[in-house]
Amino acid sequence: MPESTNTREAILNRIREANATTPSFEYRTIERNYQQTATLDRETILKTFADRLHEYDAQVLEAKPDTLAATIAKVLLAHNQKSAIISDDFSQKNLPEGFTFQRESESTTEHMNTAEYAISGCEVAIAHTGTIILRGARKLTLLPDRLLCIVYENQIVETVPEAIARLEQFKTEPLTFVSGPSATADIEMTRIRGVHGPRFLDVVLVRNQH
Repeated sequence: MPESTNTREAILNRIREANATTPSFEYRTIERNYQQTATLDRETILKTFADRLHEYDAQVLEAKPDTLAATIAKVLLAHNQKSAIISDDFSQKNLPEGFTFQRESESTTEHMNTAEYAISGCEVAIAHTGTIILRGARKLTLLPDRLLCIVYENQIVETVPEAIARLEQFKTEPLTFVSGPSATADIEMTRIRGVHGPRFLDVVLVRNQH
């Protein structure tokens, strides 16, 4: 028997022995002394979310439901863009006229790799961490250079546990967590954008219509 096989079996046997002598426990019995519910008022939660995004170098704009299409147009025109790839579930009524939009499912990997802009909604956003969570949309959040994400006011929660509770119904589906533009740093702490995803993140926060 090859030495590598013997080594592997030895390691697996140690794991089996350790598991056999370790008391079993249920996930529900783990103590949860951390904050699980909101403690801030609604406006402070929204401000915290926007502040976190600004710290991540994301651009944040506000809109109302009836001005969303115009705000999307404003973002695209600010970067001289006339087209974008949109997530499959993004509502057609929120898209401005005068632009060319293509659904993610109709776009090839090459097309997304060369696209300047991607547009998507989200399922939930977390104020504490400035994180936006999308269902699927993996390629859409990796390949285009810019990501424009639409976040509605009622999708923003204060804490991570609140967000996880909302995502329970999607626990078997792929989820994408976005916290600012993609960036990394080498050993000399030189920050480089766009290594693992878009170099730029724009967020439109849609406030309730009053």
